[in-house]
Amino acid sequence: MTAHSSPRPSRRERPAKPALTREGIIETAVALMRAEGLQRVTMRRLAQELDTGPASLYVYVRNTAELHAAVLDQLLGAVDLAPARADGDWRDRLVRVLTSYTNVLFEHPGLARSALVARPSGRRYLDLLEALLSLLDEGGVPAERAAWAVDLLLQFATSTAAEHAVGEKDPTDAGREWNELATALRTASAATHPHIAGLGTELLSGPGHARLTWGFHVLISGVQHTPRPEAEAREDGTTESR
Repeated sequence: MTAHSSPRPSRRERPAKPALTREGIIETAVALMRAEGLQRVTMRRLAQELDTGPASLYVYVRNTAELHAAVLDQLLGAVDLAPARADGDWRDRLVRVLTSYTNVLFEHPGLARSALVARPSGRRYLDLLEALLSLLDEGGVPAERAAWAVDLLLQFATSTAAEHAVGEKDPTDAGREWNELATALRTASAATHPHIAGLGTELLSGPGHARLTWGFHVLISGVQHTPRPEAEAREDGTTESR
C-alpha cells in the first residue's frame, strides 16, 4: 500500500500572520537580542523571525542603526528613575539614576557598544533626560549648562559600560589583555616612565563601582563650577563664541 503524505494546507487555510507594527518589530528585536546577542539583530534576521521579507520592515524602521536605537530605548524602561522624585542630596540621587542606566548597559554588552553611537529618541529616553535635568535644576545648575551636562554624564556612563563589556569576546582573551596591561603598568621603568612606576598599583586600584561613582561626582562638581563658553563671554561683556 502506498503511503500518502498529508496535503499541505492551502494559503487560504493557513492562519493569518499578525499585522506588522513598529512596536511588534521592536519587541521581537529585543527578544532576539536577549536570545542571540545584538550582533544578530539585523533586518534580515529579524524578518526571518517575523516570517516576512526585509523590505517589509523598512516601512517601520529605516535601517539597523535606527533599530538598535529603538532597542536601546525599549531597554531604558528598566532604568530606575525613582531617585529623581525621592528625598536626599540631589547629587547622590543623580548618581543613583546614572548608575542604574550604566547597569542596564552592563547587562547587555553589545548594546553598550552600540549606545556610543545610537541616537535614541523614544519616550523612555526622554524620561531619562527629564529625570537628569530635573535633578540638575534642583541643584541650581544653570539651564544652559545642564543641557550640555546631561550629554557629558551619559557619555561617561555609556563609555564605561562599553569599555568593561566582554560581550562576544572570549573571556579568556579579555582576562589575558587585562593581565598584560596590569603587568606593563606595575613593571614600568622608573627611569623612562617615573609617574607610571610610582602609581602602577594605584592606577589599577579600587572596585569598579567606586570608580564609577567617583567619576560621576567629579563630572557633577565640574558642571557646577564650569560655565559654558558663551556664558563666560556674556559675563565679561565680550562677543559670544560660536
